[in-house]
Amino acid sequence: MRESFTAVLERARVLSGEFATEPYEAAWAGEARWFIKTLDRSGPATQLRVTTQISPDGLNWCDLDSERIVTGDLESWTSGEFGGWLRLKGNVESGDAKVMIYLALKS
Repeated sequence: MRESFTAVLERARVLSGEFATEPYEAAWAGEARWFIKTLDRSGPATQLRVTTQISPDGLNWCDLDSERIVTGDLESWTSGEFGGWLRLKGNVESGDAKVMIYLALKS
């Protein structure tokens, strides 16, 4: 039987400048899907850029994929072959953004 779990990594958090989410241990999962819900942006020029990162131990990180620019109110993408730990690192340019970040995992 397959298992699934959705973790809320950021709940209505206002981000500005560089940031990283809390790490999440996901070695049991075979699939991972990210969701970013943008609740508010401080201005029309505000840009949110994110990169999925992986880690063998939750302490040391490397990029899994290339940087994404989050432009919509709700965006999603998958991450595969990620090993043990996942997180997002990112940067908010030209202002700040209030977001919800979810990580949905399935075995």
